[in-house]
Amino acid sequence: MPTLDFEPRTFEDIPAERRPSLLQALVPVLGVIVFLGVGSGFLKLAPHGPLLWSIVLTGLVAKYWMGLGWEDIYDGVAEGLVMGLQAILILFVIYALIATWISSGTIPALMYYGLGILTPETFLPATALLAAVVAFSIGSSWTTAGTIGVAFVGIGSGLGIPAPMTAGAILSGAYAGDKQSPLSDTTNLAAAVTNTNLYDHIDAMKAGTVLSLAISVVLFTYLGLQAGGSIPAGQVEQIRGALAGTYNVSVLALVPLVVTFGLALYGYPALPSLVAGVFAGVGTTIFLQGAAFTSAWNVFLNGTTPETGVDLVNSLLASGGLSGSAWTISVVVAALSLGGLLEGTGILAVLANELAELVWSRGSLVAGTGISAFFTNAFSAQQYMSIVVPGMTLRNLYDEYGLDSRNLSRAVEACGTPTGALLPWHAGALYMSSVLGVGTLQYAPYYFFAYLSPLFLFVIAATGWGLVPSGVDSDAAAPSGD
Repeated sequence: MPTLDFEPRTFEDIPAERRPSLLQALVPVLGVIVFLGVGSGFLKLAPHGPLLWSIVLTGLVAKYWMGLGWEDIYDGVAEGLVMGLQAILILFVIYALIATWISSGTIPALMYYGLGILTPETFLPATALLAAVVAFSIGSSWTTAGTIGVAFVGIGSGLGIPAPMTAGAILSGAYAGDKQSPLSDTTNLAAAVTNTNLYDHIDAMKAGTVLSLAISVVLFTYLGLQAGGSIPAGQVEQIRGALAGTYNVSVLALVPLVVTFGLALYGYPALPSLVAGVFAGVGTTIFLQGAAFTSAWNVFLNGTTPETGVDLVNSLLASGGLSGSAWTISVVVAALSLGGLLEGTGILAVLANELAELVWSRGSLVAGTGISAFFTNAFSAQQYMSIVVPGMTLRNLYDEYGLDSRNLSRAVEACGTPTGALLPWHAGALYMSSVLGVGTLQYAPYYFFAYLSPLFLFVIAATGWGLVPSGVDSDAAAPSGD
């Protein structure tokens, strides 16, 4: 679980003379919206430039309008980077891991066996369910997507399933399993910042998560039935033959997978588990595939350019290695810097306080919490901040309205954890689109869980179903209305 080294600034924590006005808070936020919307959406620029414009605008507002010093501005940027450091390090490692797992035959073996078992009709729902099981078991949606998710994309392409559909199924399952896992960093973080018992938090999320995943699986089943029969004659066997002719395909090729998931199941955090997977991938490349020591480590750095004789397989198994991570990581660093600056200047605290002023009932409080988590996600570009800021800013209001803290923890995670992967500049979206090879806006229509999870939260807010009053213990929790 990520360590919370600082508490976000609440409205009351900021001295009145240094507290941004609502107008001062809105100008940078509107600037971010305009810059990203026009720069990335209309001009089709890479997000680097629009993010830099947003950082400069926010810094100028903080310095010359709010009266903050350069040191305050740098501190805000630094805090954003510290909060996202684990994401940056995982990005570095996962690029190297994918390359070594391709050269070791691990991903080719998963594709080979998967193409022999799955059909177009069963592939999408099976992918969502398998991703959910793996993510629940190891507590990491990112690790799930960056390992077996990459193999699923290859299998889906061989079965004639569009890659955006496959990515949507992977993400729907991965985030559903992550939310319910007691090993998940975001699940532990949501419980910690809201002072909620971990298993009370997981239990509060259960109904919404299960229903959201179940509906997603039904939708993927429908999509799979529509895709049935679309495989060109002989394509599957051609792909399997190319894989078997290029790699030593055997169960031994799955050793890196066993090592990585075994360590994760044993309780090791994602980062050391992934690093161990890199070493296992290099070792398997040397001992099973017969590569030289230097060649195996060159793959780690520079990636793979396989020549299997089948263009589809070559494109699926091409990877950039560690050096290929530069584009994505530079965007993540810029986005995290902007998020830290918005938090450090007190802008997010002012906006959260304005939201709190609009609360008039239990239902509006729960819905407002979810909305706050989503917009914090959008402006901070990382899911940890989307949990921490509203979780710590709004928890006193839950006491005032007589609601147990598990209502708060459920709200921030229902709208905070899964929705980041829908925002093209967000660390989660950049990671997912990069490792799966599918653009955020391409997979977004099929990432059903990201829409259904917040939807069920708003149903709870509107009906009062599942709200737990203060003072109710775990065994006695019962539905409550407004």
